Formats: sequence, C-alpha cells, structure tokens
Amino acid sequence: MTALGLSAKSANPIRLNQVGYLPQEEKYVVIDQINPQNKLIVKNEKGHVVCRPKVVRTAKSSMSGKIRYIVDLSEIKAPGRYTIKLDKYQSSFNISEKAFHNLATSSLKAFYLIRSGIDISRKYAGKYARHCGHPDTTVIVHPSAASAARPSGTIISSPYGWYDAGDYNKYTVNSAYSIGLMLDVYEQNQNYFAKLNTNIPESKNSTPDILDEMMFNLKWLLTMQDPSDGGVYHKLTTPHFENFIMPDKCHQPRYVVAKSVTGTLDFAACMAQAARLLQGSKDYPEFSSKAREAAIKAYEWAKKNPNAFYKQININMNFKPSITTGEYGDFRSNDEIFWAATELYRLTGMSQYKEDAAKMMPSFFMNSSWGMVSELGLFSWISSNDSEMRTKSLNMLKRYCDNIIANVDKSDFQSPFGSRKFDFGWGCLGGSCCFPAIAMLYADKYIDPGKYKKYAIENMDYLLGRNATGYCYVTGFGYLSPMHPHHRISASDGIDAPFPGLLVGGPNPAQQDKVEKNLIYPSNSPDESYLDQTESYASNEIAINWNAALVGISCWLDATTYK
Repeated sequence: MTALGLSAKSANPIRLNQVGYLPQEEKYVVIDQINPQNKLIVKNEKGHVVCRPKVVRTAKSSMSGKIRYIVDLSEIKAPGRYTIKLDKYQSSFNISEKAFHNLATSSLKAFYLIRSGIDISRKYAGKYARHCGHPDTTVIVHPSAASAARPSGTIISSPYGWYDAGDYNKYTVNSAYSIGLMLDVYEQNQNYFAKLNTNIPESKNSTPDILDEMMFNLKWLLTMQDPSDGGVYHKLTTPHFENFIMPDKCHQPRYVVAKSVTGTLDFAACMAQAARLLQGSKDYPEFSSKAREAAIKAYEWAKKNPNAFYKQININMNFKPSITTGEYGDFRSNDEIFWAATELYRLTGMSQYKEDAAKMMPSFFMNSSWGMVSELGLFSWISSNDSEMRTKSLNMLKRYCDNIIANVDKSDFQSPFGSRKFDFGWGCLGGSCCFPAIAMLYADKYIDPGKYKKYAIENMDYLLGRNATGYCYVTGFGYLSPMHPHHRISASDGIDAPFPGLLVGGPNPAQQDKVEKNLIYPSNSPDESYLDQTESYASNEIAINWNAALVGISCWLDATTYK
C-alpha cells in the first residue's frame, strides 16, 4: 500500500475549510508555498468574478520552514458555492447558514453506527447495516475483578454500549468522559437538541436523540458496577485485540477486568450528571433514581479505595489470562474526584460533595481528554448557580482562552491550533483542536459574547482542511478526507468509504506505528505526520472521546445559526 499522507490531491496549495463557512463569520484561505499575490480569482456558481482577494500577511512555519500566504475572503457573505482559482489550481467552498449541520448530525449519528450488541438496521444505517456483534450477555469476571459476591469465572450480562475506538472493546473511563463532554454541550443547547433528528431507532420518542444515544451507553455502564460493593470494572474486553474482521465474526471470550478508582469516579460523575439531566424523563422513568444511587455508591467505593489504579502489567503478573488491550492507565485521581464531587453536588445539593470538589479544584484550565477530566467539572460549575465556584471556574477559563488566542494573527493557518510542535500528538484533533473550541464557545457565552466564537470557528477551519496536509480530517466530508481509518468495521465491511462523521486522531510526530507496521510517513514535521492508512493507529485511528469533542463543537456551532 502506498503512503497516502500527502497524496497528489493534497499537492493543491489552496487550503480552506472544505465543509462550509457561515455567512457573517470570517473566511480565511491559506496558500501553501506559492505567492498568490494578484493571481487569485473567486467566482460564484454562475462563473461571475466576485473578488480578486489580496494576501493579508505571510507566515513561516517554525516546524517545516514553509511559507504560507493568508488570504481573507470575509467580504463574501452571500450564501452559495464559490470557486477560488490560482494558476492551474482551484478549490471550491460553500457559504451557508447551515454550514455545520450535516457535520453535526453525522458526527452524532456515528455513535449509533458503532453500537455494540444489536443489529445495525438498514433503515437507519443504509449501506452500513450489519449483524449484531458482541451481545455480551455471557461475560466472564476476570480473576483481577473477583469479589466475594462475584468470584473469578462468574458469568454476568453486560450488553450494549459503544465500541471504543478502532477496536471492539468497551472502556469505562473513556465512555464516561465521552458522555460527560457531550452532556455538557447538551446542557448549553437544549432547545437545539430538542429538535435535532439523527434518524436512530429512538428518534420518534419524546427524548432528544443525543440523550437517547447517551442512554444506550449508560445502560451498559450500569452493568459495569459490582452491585455488592459499588466498585466499577475498568473495562470489558477480549484478552487480545481482535483481527480486522466484522463484529459478528469475533469469537474470543469477553471479560470484565479489575475495578479501578479512576473508572469508578468517572462512572460516578457521568451517572450523576445524566441523572440530573434526565430527571422526569417519560421514556426512561426509572433511570434517574437508579443512576443517582449508582453514582453515590460508586463515589463511596472510590473514597475507600483511593489507590486502586489500573495497572495492566501488575495484573498480568498475577492473573490469567493476560490482557493486552488498551490500558487507559491513569495514576492520579484528583481530577476524577473533582469532576465526580461536582456532579454529585449539583445532583444532590449535599455540602460534603462541594467540600470535596473545592479541595480538588484545579488552579488552571487546560486541554482535556479521558486522563484529564477536571475541565468537565469546571464546565459544570460554570453552568451552576454557585457564584463562588462559578467565578473561580470562569476566571480559569478566561486565562486559558486568552492565552490560546493571543498569537492567532501570527499563526500558520489563522487559527489557535496548529502552529506549535506541542499542538500535535496522539489524538490531537480531539483534545487539542476540538476541545479548546468548545471551551471558547463557553467563554463566548459566559465571559465576553462575540469575542471568542470566531476563534472556535478557526479551529474548525483547521480541522476541515485549512492545514498543513490539506486533509479534512472527518470521514465523508470535504474533497480530501480519510478513506482508510484505523477502524475494524470500516476496514472489514467491504464498502470503499468509511461511514461518515468519524474524526481521526491526526498528525502525530511520535509515529509509534512506524517501525511496527513498516510505514512510510510523508514528513517528520509534526503538522504533516499523518498517514491515511488503516495500519496507522498513531495518526488515523478513531475514538469515541475524539468524536465526542467533534459532536460538541459542530453541534454548538450549528446551534448558533439554528432557526
């Protein structure tokens, strides 16, 4: 297989948002390494010239040394399809009030397509329909997870949930984080989500589709709690990763493995959050009370077992079978305590939870992912009526946002993300590009309306094509997007195109898969260390936490123009 990281298609020097621009927002285009001054022409659908844009500045990459030319098309506001031409090159772009709508619905619909334990129906999935895989009604308690009530070898039922990433396992830590982030965005945009239809089996009920989708995973998470003590298993997994085969062809035994303090606290947080937001649900009338009880019990277990960190090496030294799937190892729990205590306080109003949260409150805001969840707690305090914790959280958020936007006017691609070496790494497009965009929309809403939104959009522009590789990093969108993600279903279903709405991890200069998979990356420059190959798990895998961040920013931006 040839390296597809920088294909002939992406040699086009015109780098722009391939999905769409909002009419009243800025519209930058970047020309890579060719000075376009006095050569650019923009035409509308009728072929009429609408402008001959000028270069507003140049930027030299600190990583590759390449020169980029920044062009501002913001004067074009009329909705429609346009073509920008430079010598023999051209690219098209769209301006629409609904620029992000299809992206929003597809990124959320992707969670239906990766559901575990049910048939994925042609009625809702079209050509991506498939047979049920991993019913998980016969799951073995691994020796590392044994308790008096559930000794090693006990069979439990733990169905439903989402496949976590490119593999077929289900991980408590990442599931809880993904739910938490999407529920945060739901809380800010409830009127929008009340009408958003993603065409899933539950779409006809009275619950917003996003909550229905969360419920499918929450139902699974509830089964991951040992009812005898409240502890939560770290993951449900096969001993080893499955081959690249369809889910219904997999036959390895499945285990629940070791309870962990981080998984249990993440479980407590998202259960408390969901219990609050689903109170009074007509479709899930019993869920809120069950989730409340489960969250309180989990928190109590975590307080009694503060050192129960998941350490796979130690587990494999002491128990069989060995487990070699994703570890999700995290050896500090202050952030998990903060998030869980925050959500339990907002649910129950009990002062002890606020006291616990105050003790573990961070001193600054940072990029977030499954291993750093404090920011989900800060988002929750910002949404609360507690003036003290809310003010502290807003102050941290303001410092964070002001810092990341400070140098946009000197950046490589007119965006907060993408000009520094440390922007890039494992899953950077989720945690370092999409997540900060969500944070900026919080800042725009609660701190300085009108100031931060454009910077959130700039990160989206980067993600969707205005970047060093020229890729729109979401499957099924744009004219150059990933065709070969590290994703077992996409690689095994016999369909050329992966299903749409999946965000890949993105450029990763560590290139952890390079030697193992004998891969040839197109460049060692951090922002170009990307390969559109199935084998490239370091740059081209998908994961629910990254997609949760994509759902968050695309839906929130769609909501800003929702009529």
